Amino acid sequence: MADSSFSLATWNINSVRLRREMVESFLSEHQPDVLCLQETKCPDSDFPAAAFVKLGYSHIAIHGQKGYHGVATLSKYPLTEINKRKFCEIDDTRHIECIVDTGTKKIRVHNFYVPAGGDEPNREINVKFAHKLDFLEEMRAITAEPGSADGSILVGDLNIAPLVSDVWSHKQLLKVVSHTPIETETLEDLRVKGGWADLIRSHIPEPTPVFTWWSYRSKDWQTSNRGRRLDHIWSSENLVAPLENIEIISEARGWERPSDHVPVIARFAL
Repeated sequence: MADSSFSLATWNINSVRLRREMVESFLSEHQPDVLCLQETKCPDSDFPAAAFVKLGYSHIAIHGQKGYHGVATLSKYPLTEINKRKFCEIDDTRHIECIVDTGTKKIRVHNFYVPAGGDEPNREINVKFAHKLDFLEEMRAITAEPGSADGSILVGDLNIAPLVSDVWSHKQLLKVVSHTPIETETLEDLRVKGGWADLIRSHIPEPTPVFTWWSYRSKDWQTSNRGRRLDHIWSSENLVAPLENIEIISEARGWERPSDHVPVIARFAL
């Protein structure tokens, strides 16, 4: 197979209808071959597909519901083997899987929105945290084995910042949901045992801080820079060497009425 470029982006958009023009602007400027969105917050019938088709993203896989959660994968290339998994026996639209057929390579892509887990990191008193931990256990079944494809990629808002330099203060956030030991250790364990490589950290090793989310509660997010790396791009081992670049589009957090997450782009020479 001939070498070719391939790029994939992930972005928790926090309502695709509210921020449709923002997505259009991002796609026009950065031109990823694939964009995986999370927290689309709309049923499939209301997804603004036509706007993205006009920009060349004519292949779209959607798993949405009214008002909450939802994931969607937009692609310039055909999508096959579309699969929508249900986790914890709850149909809350947090996953979609497909194969992206570039013509020279077939890449299996998993797009995830992991439960946030509420505020109290105790499964005995917080059902949301229990749901998050149970969801992570079921994610162990999603491995990097590509099956009928040439490689696998797992992306999304995983709602966990696993490493010390993935948060603005490791010490202060150890008891805060998204960085508690049970979450970080579980995520890293399922990643390693599943055969997944952390592409962001392959390209930007620790101890360099990497953040993809800044809270709406911060009056001046840029100055305080109290961020977390909640958004991830993992791959099968055979896609690590072809990785050319990781781009964190941090300026997106400063756009008008932004999402609290920013896009992350991985670019490959396959």
